[in-house]
Amino acid sequence: MNEQRRNLVLMRHAKSAYPDGVADHDRPLAPRGIREARLAGEWLRANVPTVDSVLCSTATRTRETLAHTGIDALVRYARRLYGATPGVVIEEINRVADEITTLLVIGHEPTTSALALILATAGSTESTVAQRISEKFPTSAIAVLQIEGRWEDLRPGDAALVTFHVPREA
Repeated sequence: MNEQRRNLVLMRHAKSAYPDGVADHDRPLAPRGIREARLAGEWLRANVPTVDSVLCSTATRTRETLAHTGIDALVRYARRLYGATPGVVIEEINRVADEITTLLVIGHEPTTSALALILATAGSTESTVAQRISEKFPTSAIAVLQIEGRWEDLRPGDAALVTFHVPREA
């Protein structure tokens, strides 16, 4: 049984555009979103162990966010992540292979913030980080959690919320 520490990185898609006549699922990134997705990728490479795998919503803005981060890892696109509840996202995470130690999930609000808070264990989570997430989870924001054990065993309360970062130009 593989009981190593794993890193779960939850990211909200970057800022999207609202072009006329485009369905919500198909909305692309705005120019600001492209810049912030690049900044998010730089931050991830500098502050998180190498991403082994990505679980990404099929929405255009999440796919473009991933592309602009420059993260090069195995990707699984899941239609279920678009409009998902935190429980559905946990089900998708439970399907991740044991050999993956750092997983990036790119999704939507309000699910991403709710998922971070649901997974976080009160005793091992920095309260100021949880407070910031509960107040606002802006576009391109990143929550980093650590879990012990296998992905298939992940349940609410099983993670330590380590950090929360919002990539913006200085």
